[in-house]
Amino acid sequence: MSGGLRGAATVVGVGEVLHPRGGSPSGERALVLEAILEACADAGISPRELDGFTSYAGGDHSGPVLGAELGIDELRWSSMVWGGGGGGSSAAVVAAAAAIATGQAECVAVVRGMTQADTGRLGYAKYYFDHHYLAHGVATPAQVCALRTQRMLESDGVPRSALRSLVLASYAHAQNVPRAAGYGRPLTAEAYDESPLIVEPFHLFDCSRENDGAAVLILTATERARDLRQPPAVVLAGAQGAPGGYSALSENDEAYATAGFAGLGAGRGVAQRLWQQATMAPSEVEVVQVYENFSGPAVASLIDHGLCPPGPEAGSVLTVENLTVGSGSMPVNTAGGNIADCFVNGMNLAVEAVRQVRGTALNQVRAGGVDTSLSIGGPMAPLVSSVLFGSERAL
Repeated sequence: MSGGLRGAATVVGVGEVLHPRGGSPSGERALVLEAILEACADAGISPRELDGFTSYAGGDHSGPVLGAELGIDELRWSSMVWGGGGGGSSAAVVAAAAAIATGQAECVAVVRGMTQADTGRLGYAKYYFDHHYLAHGVATPAQVCALRTQRMLESDGVPRSALRSLVLASYAHAQNVPRAAGYGRPLTAEAYDESPLIVEPFHLFDCSRENDGAAVLILTATERARDLRQPPAVVLAGAQGAPGGYSALSENDEAYATAGFAGLGAGRGVAQRLWQQATMAPSEVEVVQVYENFSGPAVASLIDHGLCPPGPEAGSVLTVENLTVGSGSMPVNTAGGNIADCFVNGMNLAVEAVRQVRGTALNQVRAGGVDTSLSIGGPMAPLVSSVLFGSERAL
């Protein structure tokens, strides 16, 4: 796969439609269609040219449904990534790239939409929670992720300050993004520390937001992308999966304090496979968008990917200054992420990763666009995934 995927597909259009939680004037399908039309306009293509659709985390917005609504000429690809929550967000992008790389489709939309009216609140788990969890009083994603995060803090020695730094950096970035939910609401360390505990060790600000919205990426073959409107954001590598038995079975797997990206053994694991495909080291990544359902899983994700050391040393890398655009060597969640910007189950993070490559992000890491931009899907889920975007210079 590494030979066929790298550089074969490129993101040529992005679209986002965002509303406050419960504030959407329409349902999920209408939001998704609106975001698709915005992404097509961004790319400079007709919606009729779409011939594939991918998504994740369930829902009824399948390729046949969306294709019929848009009046496309032909449907050639329609797929859904299995796995709860946002763990499949990057995998859906990779599925689109794989369809293009293998000639199954030529123009694929990666879609995700959610509204409170259609989906309900996400505070109570709906996906893989079963009798094992519920019988022991574990009924929310916050509780599952808190158990693993607490192990990471207590047994591995990752300092609590790492979680706070990630949250404060996200809020700092949101102050330059007028549409962000945290815009105009700067967060101080004192306010973070004084906020109520939701479930130990997560304070209020450690938890992601919920809102109505849709986000879409459109991919084509890289050769065609060169003739379209936007600077190409090439798919350099991608991987999905989980260690055997991780998270969805009994909460006693060996890699308990990880985010699910680290494998047990040489060459194993989502993160290891990502870097092998990319033929580059973690240190070469210029900017990271990491899914933070809660701050702890995001920190574990950065450790799993080799972007910071494990244990107590993580605190020396995960500081507010180092995670912030303009002052740090590893800017994270440059639009505010799920915590301070918006929550579209992680697809909004992929959109921001693409903007960083294009050079159009409001908190741009490097003028003219970066060469490497990593998007990490939902951690501590039954399935996790990552995708690395880059400029053509990175090929």
